[in-house]
Amino acid sequence: MLELETKHEQCTICKHEYTSINTEVMPGIKIYVCETCLEAAKYHFIWVCMSCGQVYLRPKKLVIERVKDVELKRAYMLCEDKQIIQGIDMCIACDPEGIVNYMDAQKTATC
Repeated sequence: MLELETKHEQCTICKHEYTSINTEVMPGIKIYVCETCLEAAKYHFIWVCMSCGQVYLRPKKLVIERVKDVELKRAYMLCEDKQIIQGIDMCIACDPEGIVNYMDAQKTATC
């Protein structure tokens, strides 16, 4: 849940504006989101790496078109009209080898 405080911090997403709008994404870790980035979240999926802070912003329509997993596609379609900013554990910038290993495991996994 977003909270309003009197303390202003730099927006975690754009790093340009200062805002008091924040949410605690993990115990003790808050992200701050300005009004402009909240508006952008209506039309884009926004992911923030909790390890390095890198931000990834992709148009919702493009993401939904490219997702192959039926359940994930359905979940994203249900969120199409929501403002969602997601935290991710790692990203390609902070752990390139981890991402490659994860993708290799996904390719070889059989159900």
